[in-house]
Amino acid sequence: MPHDIVNGHIGHNLHHDHLHSHIPPEDAAAELQVMATQFIDGFIQAADKTSYLRLAGVPFERQGAGGTNALKLVDIELKTEWQVGTASPSFGSRDLSYLPFPGEMVRERTNMALIYVSIDEKTLIDIRDFLAQRMRDPREER
Repeated sequence: MPHDIVNGHIGHNLHHDHLHSHIPPEDAAAELQVMATQFIDGFIQAADKTSYLRLAGVPFERQGAGGTNALKLVDIELKTEWQVGTASPSFGSRDLSYLPFPGEMVRERTNMALIYVSIDEKTLIDIRDFLAQRMRDPREER
């Protein structure tokens, strides 16, 4: 199938009703991070948190691992972390190469998890995983 590259995006040029572009994986990851940040900000600011979750299509029950007991949404976890440096394997050594960040490079990251429980099980679903699933099939979680 032939492709055209327009503004850095690859698109099909086969039929007029088949015009769409493919988002590179790094752009999709960045888009997902922006969506997660906006979702978290909206949740924090929402006067009615339950309504916000319902409008977003967050299920209040889901199947457990064994399929016998339904898991119930009981908590939302918000976790803030501050990245103050980076560490990676050093070439030819068991030591890590460590780079502390100067103050202006320190970044805040807030993550969110949906916490579901049953009598037998507890599951945490990262909001990025939930949103990624919704991006693949928006009807699936409803």
